[in-house]
This record gives sequence, C-alpha cells and structure tokens, in this order.
Amino acid sequence: MAPTGGGRLVRGGRVVARVLLVWLLAVGALRLLDAWLTGFSMPEWWQPTVCALLFGVLSAVVWPLVLRVALPVAVFTLGIGSFLLLGAGVLAISFAVPGVVITDFGTAVVVAVAVAALGSVVSSVVGLDEDELFFRRTARRGARGDTSGDETMPPGMLLLQVDGLGIDTLRRAVRDGDMPALARLLDDGSHLLAGWHTDWSSQTGASVCGILHGDNSDILGFRWYEKDRDHVMACSSPEDAAEIERRHSDGCGLLAVDGAARASLFTGDAAHTSLTMSALPLISGAGRRGRGRDGVGAGYYGYFANPANALRTVVGAVVDVAREISAAVRQRRAGVRPRVSRGGFYPLARAGTTVIARDVVVSAIIEDMMAGRAVVYADFMGYDEVGHHSGVERFDSLAVLRGIDRQIGRLHRATQLAPRRYHIVALSDHGQTQGWAFADRFGESIEALVGRLCGEPQPDPRRGSHTGSARTAEGWQVDAVLAEASSGGGPIARRLRARVERAGAAERPRTPSGAPGAVARVAAGVVVVGSGHLAMVSFTEHEGRVELETIEREYPELLPSLVDHPGVGFVLVRSAEFGPVVLGRDGLRRLATDVVIGDDPLVPYGPHAADLVRRVDTFPHCGDVMINSRYDPARDEASPFEPHVGSHGGLGGAQTRGFLLHPAELPPPGEIVGAEALHRVLRGWLSHLGHPEPASAGQKSVPAAAE
Repeated sequence: MAPTGGGRLVRGGRVVARVLLVWLLAVGALRLLDAWLTGFSMPEWWQPTVCALLFGVLSAVVWPLVLRVALPVAVFTLGIGSFLLLGAGVLAISFAVPGVVITDFGTAVVVAVAVAALGSVVSSVVGLDEDELFFRRTARRGARGDTSGDETMPPGMLLLQVDGLGIDTLRRAVRDGDMPALARLLDDGSHLLAGWHTDWSSQTGASVCGILHGDNSDILGFRWYEKDRDHVMACSSPEDAAEIERRHSDGCGLLAVDGAARASLFTGDAAHTSLTMSALPLISGAGRRGRGRDGVGAGYYGYFANPANALRTVVGAVVDVAREISAAVRQRRAGVRPRVSRGGFYPLARAGTTVIARDVVVSAIIEDMMAGRAVVYADFMGYDEVGHHSGVERFDSLAVLRGIDRQIGRLHRATQLAPRRYHIVALSDHGQTQGWAFADRFGESIEALVGRLCGEPQPDPRRGSHTGSARTAEGWQVDAVLAEASSGGGPIARRLRARVERAGAAERPRTPSGAPGAVARVAAGVVVVGSGHLAMVSFTEHEGRVELETIEREYPELLPSLVDHPGVGFVLVRSAEFGPVVLGRDGLRRLATDVVIGDDPLVPYGPHAADLVRRVDTFPHCGDVMINSRYDPARDEASPFEPHVGSHGGLGGAQTRGFLLHPAELPPPGEIVGAEALHRVLRGWLSHLGHPEPASAGQKSVPAAAE
C-alpha cells in the first residue's frame, strides 16, 4: 500500500548522506572533545576518523547485540544504563585504537552521550525521523513478500486509550489548543466525538476488562475483598490480574484475532502483548499457558536498540522529574488546595509512566502497524497518573495531555505508511472528579472511620490502606515495564521480578505490624477496602452477604453515622425484607421496587445510577456495605477515599463520563452505558470493517468476506 497524505519515506540517497554527515560531524565532535575534555586525548590526526567509524559500528551493530543481554539495565534506569553500557564500549574502542587515551569510565560515558546526541540532532536538522527509516525497511520486506498486508485486507484499528481523560476535559483541551492533533481530526470531519457512561466502578480494571473481554461482572473496584478466600484482589497484582482475566475471558476477546495489547491491564486474548499486567505471570513460568506472546522484551529492544532513542528517553525523564518537582513546589508556595504529597518515589515513577512507558508503547504500536496486525489496544496512562497528584486541569496535567496528543499525531502519520489502512479510535476508560482527599478533609481515613464506628479504638486516625493505595496510581504500569523488561534469566531479571512481586503484595491491606499477609481488620471481623470514590465493608464473621437488619443489631452506630457523614454520599446494603436499599442522609431508595422515601439519594449521581448500583448488588463478592463518596454538583467535586486530587472509582461528576473519538465513516455508537456496551460497539465496528469474528476455544475463526 503506497503511503498517502503527509507520509514520506526516506530515500536511499538521503540515508547515505545522513550517514556521511553524522560521521563527519562525529569526527569534528571528537576533535572538540579532545581539546575541551580533561582525560580524553587523541594526539594523531587520523584517530578521530577511525574512532568515529568504530563508534558508528558500535551503535549500529554491536550495541543492539549487547542490548539483548542488558535490556533490563536500560529499562530499569529509564535509559541511563544504556549510556553506561555504551560508555564501556567507547572505553573498549580507546583500548583498540593505538594512542587514544580515556582516563576513566566517566569520561567514556561523556563521550558516548555527546556523540549519540549529535546523531539525534543531525537527524532532526536534516528532517529525518528514525521511524521513517524503519518504515522504509518494512516496505522493502513487504516488496520481497515478507509482509502479509495488501489492499484486500480490511482496515486495521488502533484503539488508543488516554487513561482518565473525561469528555468534559477533552472538549476544553481541544478548544484551548492543548490537544491539536485530536482537534485536527475533528476539524477536518474525519472523526466524531461521543461520550460514554462508565459502570459504578469507574476505574481502569472494570473498564478495560469490560472493553476488551465484554464482561466485567464482579469487578468491584481497583481492589476489593473476597470473603470466601479472605483475600484482597488488586488489579495491579500480576497474579490477581491473571485470575481476573481467567474468570472473564472466553477466548473471544476484542483482540483475539491478530490483535496486540500494549501497556494494558488485560490482554483481550491478544497473541501479542507487552507491558500487560495479566500476562506477567507468563514471564516467570506461572499462570496460563498456550497463548503465543512476543519475544522477550518485545517493544523494548526495538526502542532502546537505537542510542538516540535512549538519549531522548533519558532527557525526557530528567525533564519530567524536574517538571514534577517544580510543580509540587509551586503548589506548596501558592497554598493550592486541594493537593497531596508528591515526594518520595513518585517523581521517578511519574517519569517512568509519562516518558519511558509512553515512548516504548508508541514504538511497539508502530511495529504492530508495520506487521499489519488487525487491531491494537494501547493505554497512555500519564495523564491519569499526573491528574491524581496534581489535579484534573492544572498546568502540569495539561502538559502531559499535550505530550500524549503529539504521540497520537505521530501515530496518525505512521498509519499512512503502514502496509494496510488503519483507523484511529481514541477513547478513555473513565474520567476524573476533583476534590480534597477524605482523610485530609475530615481528619481520618474511611478505614479508620468504619473501625471506630465498629468499636475499635483508632490510635492513628489516618492509618489505613489509603497510604498504600496511593502507590497503585503510579505503580502498576511502571511495575509492568520493569517485569517485562526483565523477562530473561540472570540475577538482574530475578531482582526486578522480585520487586514487582513485592509491589503486588504491598497493594493489599497490612497487618497491625505492617507486614503483608493476612487481610487486616479495622475492627474485630471487619474489613474495609477503599478504591477511589468507593469503599467496601465486609463482616468476616458471617458467610455470604450480611443483611441490613444484622448490621443494625451488631453495629448500631455504623449505618446512621455513615449516611450522616459529610464525606459520604450514599450507602448500599441488602435488607432481608426489602432487598437492596440505598441509604442517604435525607432519604432512601429500595432498588427492588424503586420506592423512594424522603429524598432520593441517587439523584445527584445521574439517571443511570439506580441501574448501575442495582447491577453491583447482584455480584457474588459485593461488599456487605458499599460506600460512595459525597458528590457536590454545585462545586463539581467529591472527596476520594484515597490520597488523590483527581480521582475516580465510583459515581459522581466527571469520573463517569469517558469519551470515544471515532472515524465518521463508522456507524454511530448511540448511547453507551457501561464498558460491556462499549465492547459491543467496538466489536460491531470491527465486524463492519470486515474483520472475522473470533472463535471459541477449539474452533477456527471464520474469515471475513473481504479476506
């Protein structure tokens, strides 16, 4: 398929010119370094020429081979380790060329970085993009018959998820110029914008499982308690994510037919995965077998094999860390409220999510397109991550949005060079509602509050799982990066895999001693698990669902105090007489009959709230008491049960309003309520384009007519 529109291929003459130009400038750079850099000496006129040539060979031939072994070092250090290894190669070159002197390893690293930076600058100055060189090589493979794509194939689809971006924020970002690439798609009429309403659990686990597998039943939050196993499920745990997918996958997921999942919680039954949490147990040999997967370190090798890419990642990570520190300082100096703590590990974790994961994912998507894969699902998590800590529309959150928008524009250009036509669909898994964290606003966490109301003294009113759960926001995608990059053997790989396992354990509530293990009780026989704007209470001394009448008898202060609390919007319980009942401060609603006494507590949460809450009541692991935070429509804010500024996970405000930006030529989606409904829309679009329907286990897919 010939490239169209704005795409272009780098011609052979320009490639040769680039190589010669880089070589000549590298010779000049080495001469300048010889004059300026202490500890680096090249006394003979011919030495810079030979060393520049050897460095080019090192970067183009030797470096990719070394990286196959040392890939975990590159990823774990956000690319900095790449230059440590490259510096070792430069030091080796100095030993190989007579008369060249490099006195120490630090000097060798400086030389390596300088020459690699020069190559990157030259590519930019002469208007070359490394992706285009890759596209040209792919086009040559296609001409030799190595690529299966042709114009008879149905158009492929890129499903690009901007994690946490609500439709209201998207509209303002497009209007104000923060997302020009998406604005162009809308302005030229090629794409249309629609909204969709999430489930009660407005978080990535429930949404992505529903979108990819068409089933998100019994997923109550990003973490929830299962009484029959005395276990807290956490979507950020590789083992739990694999178990969630096992429960919901029928082998016919959205990506089952020649699909790829990049930086996702679940695979959608794709054969090609990277940075995907539910697939991580495959790395260590545990979990499900029989599904194909990309080679070890898929996506990483192709990206870090180019030293210029590693340099861009290092610079981008350093800039992002500096941006985060600056933003946090500015918030504190200005007394901005609400705000949360942004120190410790977070600045590095943010850079890992907003820079390294993003860059590697884009590289992997481009490879998927060049391979002609039918459908690709990728999650850009950076905005959601920064929104949690900074705010939904504060300046550094919008800066991350602009970066994601640039990558979507880059992928749109790349579609014009792929061996098959591709449609871009941008979407979000949920939005975010801003507010002052519950524990900060009211002086105690939801866990401490419930424990106190159940008769347990609370020596530390802010102790609870909210401290640990903050780690989840910046943790799961970074952990996926580290674990998958370390999927080989050796001590480095084992250490990184152990880190991910420890991080998964850290997501679970802790015992009073602080050690992970048995699920902690906030009071005797009482477990509380928070997930954004939703909290779940379970009474472990009773089997199954504990009824309202039993709760009132055993914990008479609990329900009246909860519904009267200024941070609690409504509470769901099950009554022996009336079935599911939603309790609010000024009234109640019996969901079985929709009888309302007093004020309907669900009115502030929209017209779909009753149906969504009613559905959750049927889940086998529904908590005995389900608590949703209070939403204030006048201020458009709510107080999450986790230490976040922008948050989600329940009902109330923008957190439930995702977006769907789709090609205008596809059938209109209509009203979409729930992630399972969104799955049906996307599946319908694939069928409309001529993609085969996935087959159940043991059957073969029926080819589409177009194929």
